[in-house]
Amino acid sequence: MQCPGQDSRYWTENDIFESRCPKCGSTLEFFKDDSSRPCPQCGYRMLNPQINFGCAEYCPHAEQCLGSLPEGLRRQRGLEGVLKEQVKAAMEAYFGDDQRRIAHAYKVADYAEQINRYEQGNPAIIMACAYLHDIGIKEAERKFNSTAARYQHQEGPPIAEKILSDLDVDQGMITEICDIIGHHHQARPHETTNFKVLYDADLLVNLQEDGPEGGRSSEKIRSIINKSFLTEAGRTLARHVFQIDNEVSS
Repeated sequence: MQCPGQDSRYWTENDIFESRCPKCGSTLEFFKDDSSRPCPQCGYRMLNPQINFGCAEYCPHAEQCLGSLPEGLRRQRGLEGVLKEQVKAAMEAYFGDDQRRIAHAYKVADYAEQINRYEQGNPAIIMACAYLHDIGIKEAERKFNSTAARYQHQEGPPIAEKILSDLDVDQGMITEICDIIGHHHQARPHETTNFKVLYDADLLVNLQEDGPEGGRSSEKIRSIINKSFLTEAGRTLARHVFQIDNEVSS
């Protein structure tokens, strides 16, 4: 017999829901245990933004209980992997067809993951921050016709909190993630490793996106790497990306 949380006989009407494809806007129907579904219109495979395997995420007897684990859970077993995919899907859905900002979030997440292999922060918090750090930019543009950092910092946390609350993320994690999003361009004294990893990953992507074409010379980039990055792993990665020899910070 399946446990009540996974047995569809115990499901409610809320366990079957609709979501919009981030690529074309078509409606997709999801069951709560679907890991992903292809869009019937454009073929884009969309991750389930509300996926929740309940106790199967951590129970060592999940496979015996369920008969076989859903492919999505087998692929991303454990809270960190599930949360990462959930937040990624929610970010994609929120930005819709804004591929530039989705791509920016992907790049920041990739660099954050690389940096954190050496810095050893909390990967669940760091990856949630990476995908959601610019989530306030649409409201900043709508309300203030500006993407200035202070408006992003103001508008981002409430949106991130709603997304994370809908995903049943622990309140302590939500508080830290929203705090980081709320000042992610401005380091304060005595920042956590989680903040530093996100800050360095975002700074590196911004430097790449600006580059010499954005008015920053190679020497200016070298100076920023030496003086502005907060982690040694971030500086090392930045020097590799920009092909700058390692040197002692001045």
